[in-house]
This record gives sequence, structure tokens and C-alpha cells, in this order.
Amino acid sequence: MKCQNEKMLETSARLLRLLSLLQTPREWTGAELAGRLDVSTRTVRNDIDRLRNLGYPVHATRGSAGGYRLGAGAALPPLLLDDEEAVAVAIGLRTAAGGTIVGVEETSLRALAKLEQVLPSRLRHRVNALQKYSVRAQTEDGPRVSAETLTAIAAACRDHERLRFDYQTHGGDRTRRNVEPYRMVNWGRRWYLVAWDVDRDDWRTFRVDRMEPKIPTGPRFTPRPLPDEVTDRVMRGASAAAWRYRAKVTVHAPAEAVTERINPAVGTVQVVDEQTCVLDTGADSLETLAVYLGMLGMDFTVTEPDELVDHLRSLADRYRKATSECARPPTG
Repeated sequence: MKCQNEKMLETSARLLRLLSLLQTPREWTGAELAGRLDVSTRTVRNDIDRLRNLGYPVHATRGSAGGYRLGAGAALPPLLLDDEEAVAVAIGLRTAAGGTIVGVEETSLRALAKLEQVLPSRLRHRVNALQKYSVRAQTEDGPRVSAETLTAIAAACRDHERLRFDYQTHGGDRTRRNVEPYRMVNWGRRWYLVAWDVDRDDWRTFRVDRMEPKIPTGPRFTPRPLPDEVTDRVMRGASAAAWRYRAKVTVHAPAEAVTERINPAVGTVQVVDEQTCVLDTGADSLETLAVYLGMLGMDFTVTEPDELVDHLRSLADRYRKATSECARPPTG
């Protein structure tokens, strides 16, 4: 009886090791698995059958390049995670519970509760320590979107299908849009869609929380090359939409040097000649815009808007007075 129990434990442990190997994203030959488990290829085949009987969809391909891999099944089987993977999943679930996707919080907390219930104490202490001794900055919550909306848009991007939706503009107007969707970007606690607007014959960026997609989607389209890095495009568009003041500034320096000094969210640079470029930038206040320009560390000329010109003149007078002889306190 004792030998039988030991054999059952040995088989169970081997099945767990086999399952852990199969959950890596690759195919394993029978010989490779046998070598890893220190058993015969016949034992590997028997263990594969045992996993299939337990509901794990283990696929096999024939031939010299064939092997075993774990596929997707009708139901989610138990997963084996190593220590670092388990901690990463727990941290991700905690983060998702405070995110911007409607309905994900409760689901994330349920999944986290199940995971923490089976975590070894050493891992549970690591996860709880991170939660206890980290502070989330109190920033303004962004608009929220539903998981269904995100998955519907993502499916249209994947399948190259046109997307129709009602859209509320920054000014509050409502329009019907017909686009070819390409990428979604999560930035600044908001979700954005980069798409080709069919009616306007140009690229556009849309706030997903202002979209009301119409299902089913439209006909398939032939993808076109994206014009530039989509994340930079979203950052520029999102920043420009929020700017209260905009300015085109002539900078007396090479465009490459200016580009190295600014973030794409701050502005764009256009070449004039080898020693001159134009910086298209903006900010929500004249004070902030003046700080941006001062931090360039380069000579520049501003001609508009008038409010910025007046503000820079006032700053120049103030700084000149601050460094004039009469402003210096007596010494000795």
C-alpha cells in the first residue's frame, strides 16, 4: 500500500512538471519531454493522455518537426505559475481594480481573492507588502469605458473592419463617424483610437469614452501604412486639444537639436534651414508656456499670440530689473 501511494505521488508530481513545461509558448518533442522528466517517451505519451482526460487540450503534431503543445480549450484549465509570474499577476490584478475600464474592478478583485487564497505565505507577504507600502497619487480620475466597447473596437482593428460610431467632440457636438480603425492607445488615464476617417480622407484620433460604436461593424478594408508612431500621435493630439494657448516659435537652432530637448507631447518641430526651425507648441497657461521656452536653452523669436509676446516682455523687464546695479543690496 505504501509503495502504491508513493507511486501515485510520483506520478502526480511528474504530471505537474509536465504541465508546467507545456504551458510555455513552444512545442516540445517527446524526446525533449522525456529528457526533462527523466522518463521514457512511452511514459510521456501516457502522461499526455492523463492530462487530456483531466481536460487539458494537449495538441500533437506528427513528423520530424512535430511535438506537443498546450492549446486553448472550451474551458479554462488550472494554470501553473512560478513565483515571479504569480506575483506579477497579483500586482496586475490590484492595478486593474483601480483602473478606467468599467466592470473590471469587481472581476479583478474576485480573481485576486482566488489567487491570494492559494498563494504560498512567502508570496502573499510580498504582494501584501507592495500594497501596504506603496501610495497611489491622488490624481483626477479619467473618464471610464466599458470592457465591451474596448473589445469591440479591438476586434474591428484585428479584423480590418470599418467602424461606425456616434462621437461627441471636444466642443460638445455630436457627429456620426465612419473610420478604418488601426490602434488603441491608453495614455493619461484615457483610451484613444487612431483611425483613418473615411469621410474626411485623413488620419484622426478619437477619445474612446466619447464613442458609441454601432454593431455590427462595416465591410473589411485593406490596411494602409500608419503615418508615424501611434503613441506619439496620440500624445500630440491629446495635448493640443487641451492647450488654452498655442504658439509657433522660430528657434534659432537646428531642428535635430530642438527635437532632442522636447517631448512629442509638448510640440512638433518643422525645419526651416540648417540653423532655424519652427516649434509648434502650447500650454494651458502663459506662465507654463514661457517656462517651456526658457528651458530650451536656445535663442528664439515669438511673434504670436499677442498675449505671449506681452508676457515675455514683462518677464524680460522683471529679470532685467532683478539684475540691474540699482537692485543690488549694498555690501560691507
